[in-house]
Amino acid sequence: MSQAQTLSIKPVLPIFRPLTDALAPFGEPLARVAVGAMLMPHGAQKLFGWFGGYGLAATGQFFATKLGLPASMALVTGLIEFGGGLLLALGLATRFAAGAAAVMMAVAVIHVHLGNGYFWTSGGYEYPLLWGLLAFSFVLRGGGRYSLDAKIGYEL
Repeated sequence: MSQAQTLSIKPVLPIFRPLTDALAPFGEPLARVAVGAMLMPHGAQKLFGWFGGYGLAATGQFFATKLGLPASMALVTGLIEFGGGLLLALGLATRFAAGAAAVMMAVAVIHVHLGNGYFWTSGGYEYPLLWGLLAFSFVLRGGGRYSLDAKIGYEL
């Protein structure tokens, strides 16, 4: 929506218009940083055993025995969540990091959660689908104006 289209919409409480207009440019970077920062602890659980995680060896064993995935996928997943989350939060190699996260979440939805139904409370695909779609939105949009990609003038 363009600025002209936004201005033609009449707010219910016009007193807040200056505030919302001033803060609107920060909505997208806030979402990008939140998505990246919230992926990182999941990767830290897998890679380092932080935040109640089991570390790489135990996570690899879980992937192999319970999920039927190669144990090496624990490393790949941990790197995407931790490293890709950091890149996404910084807005560096944003499209690449977001794409890796989106693909990883698609694999999680299809291979792990789909058979459990929709709701996350039953182990369903609701949560990884949401994260995958959020990540994919940054594949489409890139890091935006307030990203390191924009600062250096290059995008991957």
